[in-house]
Formats: sequence, C-alpha cells, structure tokens
Amino acid sequence: MHYLVTGAAGFIGAATCQRLLDSGHNVVGIDNLNDYYDVNLKLARLAQFEEHANFTFIKGDIGDREKIKGVFEHHQFDRVIHLAAQAGVRYSIENPEAYADTNLVGHLNILEGCRNTGVGHLVYASSSSVYGLNEKTPFSTTDSVDHPVSFYAATKKANELMAHSYSHLYKLPTTGLRFFTVYGPWGRPDMAPFIFTKKISNGETIDVNNNGDMWRDFTYIDDIVEGIIKSAEVVPKSNLDWRVETGSPASSSAPFAIYNIGHGSPINLMDFIKTIENELGIEAKKNFREMQAGDVYKTFADTESLFQATGYKPKVGLNEGITKMVQWYKSFYY
Repeated sequence: MHYLVTGAAGFIGAATCQRLLDSGHNVVGIDNLNDYYDVNLKLARLAQFEEHANFTFIKGDIGDREKIKGVFEHHQFDRVIHLAAQAGVRYSIENPEAYADTNLVGHLNILEGCRNTGVGHLVYASSSSVYGLNEKTPFSTTDSVDHPVSFYAATKKANELMAHSYSHLYKLPTTGLRFFTVYGPWGRPDMAPFIFTKKISNGETIDVNNNGDMWRDFTYIDDIVEGIIKSAEVVPKSNLDWRVETGSPASSSAPFAIYNIGHGSPINLMDFIKTIENELGIEAKKNFREMQAGDVYKTFADTESLFQATGYKPKVGLNEGITKMVQWYKSFYY
C-alpha cells in the first residue's frame, strides 16, 4: 500500500515509518523539522530509513494549505497516518497560537486532502489529554470528554469532532487514537521519561510533580506502533442503526471510530523513576513540587474496544521498556 505519514521525523512518526517500510509498503513522510526540540534528533531518526527505496521525505508544514494540497495531488495514498501536531501540554499555555496553526488548520488541510483524493482511511493522533477533569478510571471512549484542562487537549478534542464531520459529510473513514504516555528509544526530549534519564545521568535534579503522587499509563513505542498499524488495517464502516441517544461517542452512523491506545496498567511516577534509577545505577536528586498547570493526576486506558476491533495487546513491560530506552540513550548520547 501507499501511505502518507505526517510528523515522520517525530518519535512515533519515525517508528511508524520504519515498521511500514519493513512490511514492504511505500511511504511518503512529511515533517516541518521545527525546533520545538532538538532538530538533530529528528534528522537522526530520519537517517535510519531516508535512503530506503520505498521512502520519500518531504519537508513541509501541514499548516501550509497549498503545500499539502500538492502532496495529495501528486501522490495517490491508500492510507494516511496523521501524527504531526504541535505537542506538549505546558507549551500550549505559553504559545496557544502554534497549536491553532498546526493542530487545527493543519488537521483541516489533511482532512481536505483525504476527501479530495479519495483516501481509503485516515488514522490520526488524538490524546489521553482529552479526558481532562475526568476522575473515573480506567478512561473509556464511552466517557464524556468535554472538560479539557489544557488548550493542547482542546485541540485534540476538536480534531475528533472535525474528523467526524468529514466522516459524516463525505463518508471518509477516520480513526482517532488517544495516545497515552509513550516512551522508548528515540523518545521526545520534552517528555518525562527522556528528561528523567538525561538529568539522572548528568547528576542533575529532577522535578517530581504532585510530590510523586501521579500515575501514568506508560506505553512502549513498539506496542504503540503495533496498534497504529493494526488500526490502519481496520477501516470503519457506516452503521445506520447507530443513534446518539444509545450509541457510544466513539462510534457513529458515519465511518468513524475512536480508540484508546495504551498499556492498560497505570504506573506510579515514583516507581517509574525508581526503574530508571536502577537501570542507570544512579539515585536521582529530586525536587518534589505541587501539581503543575495542565497536568492530570492519573491516566489509565481502557483498551478493550481496540482489542475487540484489531486484536491489539501490548507486550512490553516496564522493566524491559526502560532497559531498551536507557540502552539507546547511552548509545546515542554518551
């Protein structure tokens, strides 16, 4: 098949490209290579496969309407995996305009490209952040997600609504994936797993939010990519018997689906830190502090609907995942 992967130089995007190429697919990757974090890391991810005969890289911004229109017109994509976004909960407090430009306008440009060229299935990145003020766990796609606590989360909820409108109006099959905390080799430097590993390695003090009383559904990158690929293979179908009053908000009469994609077993933040300490053989210097703006206390994914639809089941446990992450970090940065 012929795939477009947006955010191809990103953590999840690069890993997805690699898996698709290993499976014999043709992949066009697009990324604007912005400097939100170290561009050299993004380039190093791309270097793993940019010489691959089945891979084409395009440097471009999904917010550029004409650029994206041209990409879709020049290629005939069977599937689109849309992972490009302005990421980060706290940065959305400082620079909300960047999130509107990329996560809203950019998402619209991808939807337009898909519907105008007859793409068979759009899979796009949502986020566990949409659960916001929800306290009931595990988080289920049947829950209301109308109370985000960050603008980043609000844009991801908007992405789901925008996708539904296109599924309804144009019968474009769309699947939204609510990612929970992803970690592993080639991870993002702005996320806690990478920050902890780097600072502990360097003997620096790490900030521990909410005095360590936080829980995250940490999910290893290989499991995430497996779920993405499986989701792309299962194309949503219209269900004319579906009703708003009785149906799940994660499904529709239109060819539309939303799934949680996580490990399904939340881990205490202090246990996660301890596992990194053990792997590095270094005890962390810790600065315990209060909950930060935009943070949520606990994330916990109910992945049953994804399992029922695709057979997705995460395989990598915390100890194995941390070992692989730390080994990569040492090989890349030491």
